[in-house]
Amino acid sequence: MQSKLFMLAFLLLAISSPMMAQDHAGQGGGIVLTNAFSMAIASGLCALGQGKAVAGVAEGIARNPGAGAVIRGIGLLGLIFIESLALYTLVIIFVKG
Repeated sequence: MQSKLFMLAFLLLAISSPMMAQDHAGQGGGIVLTNAFSMAIASGLCALGQGKAVAGVAEGIARNPGAGAVIRGIGLLGLIFIESLALYTLVIIFVKG
């Protein structure tokens, strides 16, 4: 699964790199496309990470219900950090573009 995801990310980068180098008569169309690809990749990978995190939290609470409050708190903190990665990408896109 990870090798397929890596190959997909590599192909998207390879496709968008020549477009980023062209200026399209001053419009910068390649930059917009590259921004869209980077946000799509960041959002997709964050969604995968959040899915794995929630699955781990649910499994941890199912195995040890007594520690559910602690596991839930740590899981929420992890989800906040994962979501911040997508938000950082969005901020960088707006600052660069």
